[in-house]
Amino acid sequence: MSTILFELGCEELPPKSLKPLRDALQASVTEQLTAADITFDSIKAFAAPRRLAIQIQGISDKQPDRTEQKRGPAIKAAFDAEGNPTRAAMGFAKGLGIEASELTTINTDKGDYVGFEQTIRGQATTELLPAIFQTALDNLPIAKRMRSGASRNEFVRPVQWAVLMQDDTVIDATIQGHQTGTQTRGHRFHSPDYHNIAHANDYEELLSGLKVVADFDKRQMLIKNQVKALADEVNSDAIVPQDLLDEVTALVDFPIALRASFEARFLQVPQEALISTMQADQKYFCLTDKTGKLQPYFIFITNIESKDPNQIIEGNEKVVRPRLADAEFFFLQDQKQPLFALTESLKNRVFQDKLGTIWEKSERIAKLAAFIATLMQQQGHDINVDETVRAGILSKADLASSLVGEYPELQGIAGTYYARLNDEPEAVAASLEEQYLPKFSGDVLPQTPIGICLALADRLDTLVGIFAIDQAPTGSKDPFSLRRSAIGILRILIEKQLPINLVALVEQAIKGYSDAEGSKIAKMGDTFTQVMAFLNSRYRAMYTEQGVSVDTIQAVQAINPHMPLDFDQRIRAVQAFSELSQASMLADSNKRVANILAKSEVSVADTVDEALLSESAEQNLYANVQQAQTVVQPLLEQADYTQVLQTLASLDEPLTQFFDQVMVNSEDAALKNNRLALLKQVRALFLTVADISELQL
Repeated sequence: MSTILFELGCEELPPKSLKPLRDALQASVTEQLTAADITFDSIKAFAAPRRLAIQIQGISDKQPDRTEQKRGPAIKAAFDAEGNPTRAAMGFAKGLGIEASELTTINTDKGDYVGFEQTIRGQATTELLPAIFQTALDNLPIAKRMRSGASRNEFVRPVQWAVLMQDDTVIDATIQGHQTGTQTRGHRFHSPDYHNIAHANDYEELLSGLKVVADFDKRQMLIKNQVKALADEVNSDAIVPQDLLDEVTALVDFPIALRASFEARFLQVPQEALISTMQADQKYFCLTDKTGKLQPYFIFITNIESKDPNQIIEGNEKVVRPRLADAEFFFLQDQKQPLFALTESLKNRVFQDKLGTIWEKSERIAKLAAFIATLMQQQGHDINVDETVRAGILSKADLASSLVGEYPELQGIAGTYYARLNDEPEAVAASLEEQYLPKFSGDVLPQTPIGICLALADRLDTLVGIFAIDQAPTGSKDPFSLRRSAIGILRILIEKQLPINLVALVEQAIKGYSDAEGSKIAKMGDTFTQVMAFLNSRYRAMYTEQGVSVDTIQAVQAINPHMPLDFDQRIRAVQAFSELSQASMLADSNKRVANILAKSEVSVADTVDEALLSESAEQNLYANVQQAQTVVQPLLEQADYTQVLQTLASLDEPLTQFFDQVMVNSEDAALKNNRLALLKQVRALFLTVADISELQL
């Protein structure tokens, strides 16, 4: 057992790709070693700005020997009548490099054959490793590879050196056009020369002395700890998004955190704009107080251990000041006119060529949001319809602002700031930011009633419009993010406990595209059908992400509920039902009932003639069905589907007895039709919640 070290030294690797490259390299090497039957105790990947490395400890010296059985022609074809080998047998033996006399007999179910067992010697690990590492490098997820100088070898960045060692010995190979050796480089500035690696086990410790923390995760933890310590000194919390942390970790070999400051006057600018520019442009970690309010400090990570850190701090303060001043300028410039005045320019901005301007979209959002607000009012929600209309009209106004023009990610957020400065009602102002929620899977939902209305209206309007012009998502292409919008609609209606029918919402959204000159939607009926089908198809993606089984989703989809909240309640009921001991039998019985009814050549009656119930088992089932109908009716009115299915579980035994003792397809047509009517009532009871026959229990 020994230790293998592989290192590829490059010019600075792309920071956003460094962590994925590290993970892909380790995964590929691990997979290839396993496929080659080479054992090892541990494997660790390293990644720093100028290197990718793999250290494998306790690796076996060679593949294990294996025995391989080769089967040749049948005995009858291998030997003639005198027992001499035929040309077929001799040809088979020659191909294996043996004499025909060395062939053995292999007995199989299909007859006897000649054969030979040979031992395949395992290759030395050192012979296999160069190809394994080169293959791993070739398979890395690199969008665009480059060549350096006259070299024909391609990689994400020019390669400078390659290390491949077994313990203290070089494994001679050429990787990415470079001869392998034992020399690595340290920090570009603190230790730029080549340094010899005495042993593969010394790698991480050696680089640490050369001012390189090669372990990506360890380097990241150093950054997090330093940032927290500096933030604590000013009683603040650091904003540390994982993507930014990964990128900063990939930019430095030897992280040193420093804290700087900026003028407090910039805090009058929306803090989201300041945070955006400091994070995206400068890779800074911003600080907030305990309530989330931005503080006039930022923390940055430098890659050198400076003798005079104050100079670095002052330099970063000089660099960030113009960027914050730009944000301040845009913010003040926008305030020279009220938010509503910005809507005028929306009349010349196209939302979509066939669907009109952004102003027209705002008008449609206002009308649809008012419709939703009225429904919510009727359900007891405290919401002002006039304010909802006002919010709809202002919903896209900030798209014409200078601030959003510079920082597109602030759409909605900027509108909220400007609305408050214009003394718009707080409910209106807050909704302008909330209309874009949720922005991604698992994101928070809008909290205010008007925000909910705008979020639903905006998504529904886009969904209907894009389907109407035949731009529905295809395959992986979804330029208007309609799949995300559809799931957002379903989440809002479900998680906000809004019993609103999708049919009403989609119909109203389609009507919004009509005016005095007609409708922008040529085929309203087709558009309605397609949008409803698309929304219903999103249930599966949403619930499977939550761990709900596909058959449970299909059981509810089979009865096509149009109210997302109702759909969710049925899903939860079926999940609870699936845990019951009777569930499997009842699911099978429902399948049987469904098949029997489907094969019926006559129309099955809705009512049962009690006088024709001649068998005790069918009389018992009928009595239980009657009782269940009585109990279930008020539960359905309360949408207590879980209790409905709990009640119907009592039909387990009566149904079993019925199928065991009663012949449904009786020769007596009256008896047969009456029994079918009884089964139809059983089926109808379960279909009040879901199609239980879809369950795979």
